[in-house]
Amino acid sequence: MYPKNSGWNRFWFAMIFSLKGLAYCFRSEAAMREYTVIFLISIPVALYLGENPVERILLIGSGSLVLIIEQLNSAIEATLDRISTEHHDLTGAAKDMGSAGVFLAVLLFVYTWGEFLLRLWQTSP
Repeated sequence: MYPKNSGWNRFWFAMIFSLKGLAYCFRSEAAMREYTVIFLISIPVALYLGENPVERILLIGSGSLVLIIEQLNSAIEATLDRISTEHHDLTGAAKDMGSAGVFLAVLLFVYTWGEFLLRLWQTSP
């Protein structure tokens, strides 16, 4: 059982556990590694090309959303695999729904960047 933590102690332990979760997902999921590389490349591009804070937030936020949902999808898959590795229709449906969430986040990322780059291209001399 974990000791009860409060204040900065709770924050510290929550941060440690979160970083462990990020590291585990990065090590065990190829998709997470691929999305992370794309996200890390997109950050400086967004900071350079974004003309105002709202544009930068939208560009970086859409990439962050992909990583967040990939984390949740990986957590769902790990939980289901822990319960049973046998095929079951509900397990497959749950994994497919998690994957669909990632797919929708990726579509949002592509759309956000596409709209931004199209506008940038149309307004350049």
